[in-house]
Amino acid sequence: MTHGICYLVGAGPGDPLLLTLKGRQCLGIADVVVYDYLSNPAFLKYAKEGAEILYAGKTAGTHTLPQQEINALLVEKTKAGKVVVRLKGGDPFLFGRGGEEAVALADARCAFEVVPGVSSAIAGPAYAGIPVTHRDHNTVLTIFTGHEDPSKPETSVDYSAIARAPGTKVMLMGIKRLEHIATGLMAAGMDREVPVALIRWATTGRQETLAGRLHDIAAKAAAVDFKPPAVAVFGSVVDLRDKLNWFEALPLFGRRIAVTRARQQSGDLISRLRALGAEAFEMPTIRIEPAPDKREFYEAVAYSHAYEWIVFTSANGVDAFFKAFFEIYHDARDLGAARIAAVGPETAARVRSYHLQVDVQPEKFVAEEIIKALQKETSVENLKILLARAEGARDVLATELTRLGAIVDDIPAYRTVPETGDVSGGIRRFREEGADLVVFTSSSTAENFHALKLPAPEGVCYASIGPVTSRTMQKLGLAVDVEARSHDVPGLVSAIVKFYMKPFSKKAATP
Repeated sequence: MTHGICYLVGAGPGDPLLLTLKGRQCLGIADVVVYDYLSNPAFLKYAKEGAEILYAGKTAGTHTLPQQEINALLVEKTKAGKVVVRLKGGDPFLFGRGGEEAVALADARCAFEVVPGVSSAIAGPAYAGIPVTHRDHNTVLTIFTGHEDPSKPETSVDYSAIARAPGTKVMLMGIKRLEHIATGLMAAGMDREVPVALIRWATTGRQETLAGRLHDIAAKAAAVDFKPPAVAVFGSVVDLRDKLNWFEALPLFGRRIAVTRARQQSGDLISRLRALGAEAFEMPTIRIEPAPDKREFYEAVAYSHAYEWIVFTSANGVDAFFKAFFEIYHDARDLGAARIAAVGPETAARVRSYHLQVDVQPEKFVAEEIIKALQKETSVENLKILLARAEGARDVLATELTRLGAIVDDIPAYRTVPETGDVSGGIRRFREEGADLVVFTSSSTAENFHALKLPAPEGVCYASIGPVTSRTMQKLGLAVDVEARSHDVPGLVSAIVKFYMKPFSKKAATP
């Protein structure tokens, strides 16, 4: 009999980088992933191919699956010999009902492990510039929930005990009952002037913080329709926010940015945008596939040592070439005397990742410039040159090199095709939430975005990685609001930051 195991994994408060290393490791080996409403769906990309993905989200008043059914599901899958990950927002044992799930597994004699997560009780205030403990303010931290079992005949929250406790109080859940809770705390003796902060969607680019005092925070929240999920902090430490509000001061904070690049490539760009405070999300419009004529491509790779130059115009071409190369050979020296040219720092860096040097790299990151760079190095007449590029790439490079007398083999190393599925949920999210900015890193990303015919959110802007992509966007009727001067990911991010240096409006574009 195969023995299964269930990992109760804390997904953290929302920032993808706050998932623990062990949590990510568990996702990578899971046969089944059961995730909830507060666990960032971006984590699902760490699941292995073929894993069964089940949503068991619960919001106030709405349950995809009742808790008893979730418990039964975890037991069923574990008893079937599966490796199960129950992915829960925050920490599974801190008001996450992970304790109930663990009891159900234990009662059924199923193996389980708990993988603690970063709790929003600590991380939420921290990202709002509020330390929950500070030696000049408090020596005690109280954490309580404002959301109770609705079947209980009366509240089990001891307002008197919470009001009497010194130091900071953090409430998880309960924003919908905020007026009732604030009234109960004041009636129990808590100072009505105690500073209070509410932090919504903490640690993400959607974070919103509302500050007030105990006597007026409920009215302030009602006035702006402040909705869950949110954390509430009560105590003098809230006033430190004026000095310590680091996250919301980031240059792209609150900007909702859709990245249309293929999933295999989007990670670096999204990470850079998120590090600057943006709510960046994947909305891939293209997918990278192997060479359309594998035999022709592999034959060219097998005889790559016969070329004087191998020219790469993208990191995808580099990866496709060396994947094939190391399936054929086991020693990089089999590349022979072939020299390497690369367009752009990202492409050059990918070549170096295979422990090979780039002999020529033009100052400008467009294919035409590689010709000038090669001519500075040597005459191209009668040189055998292999171009390992995308199928359908612009023919200007091959045509001009041939005109100059080079012997050129322009072999498609891969192809980009429209992304037909919404594997990351980005298209759904774009329809529902809109975006402030849509980013294009190639002509194909723009063309396939246009083909989706998505409704344009009011006020949406568009960013381009360079002039070739910009010309395609203009042909499609898409405005070029941002164009990178340096045609690579760092240059694109820099241009986006510069674009948003103008006065900031917190309201994101909406459909």
